[in-house]
Amino acid sequence: MLDDLDRRIVEILVDDARISLKELASRVNLSSPSASERLRRLEERGVIRAFTVDIDPAALGYTLQAIVRIKPLPGRLHAVQKLIEEIPEFTECDKVTGDDCFVARLLIRSISDLDQILDKITDKAETSSAIVKAQPVKRRLPPFS
Repeated sequence: MLDDLDRRIVEILVDDARISLKELASRVNLSSPSASERLRRLEERGVIRAFTVDIDPAALGYTLQAIVRIKPLPGRLHAVQKLIEEIPEFTECDKVTGDDCFVARLLIRSISDLDQILDKITDKAETSSAIVKAQPVKRRLPPFS
């Protein structure tokens, strides 16, 4: 569990992972060494896994996103997983229970790109895709309680 101070540190870092240690300490009313120690413990416990950059795919020309459900043909599970891992436009993929084995997020520049990517998979799996119209809930932190 996180105490209130750890929660505040994590929230600040989610908003700006590049914040200086001095500024972080100031915002949570700690000395820099104390803030550094808290941060180190959060990393050691695995609460903080990485400091990262949030990139806007549209700024790179990826104006469309698709959610793709993928059901490998019998005996093709590992081959399909390898293909998904190798195609860089697949930015997220979950292995799931149910009728499908994978649910993946795909960034594309056009519908023809979607067709070209899915063509690489269709001889090994059944796919069902949906174009994302909006993302009302972006990736966010789980509740801290």
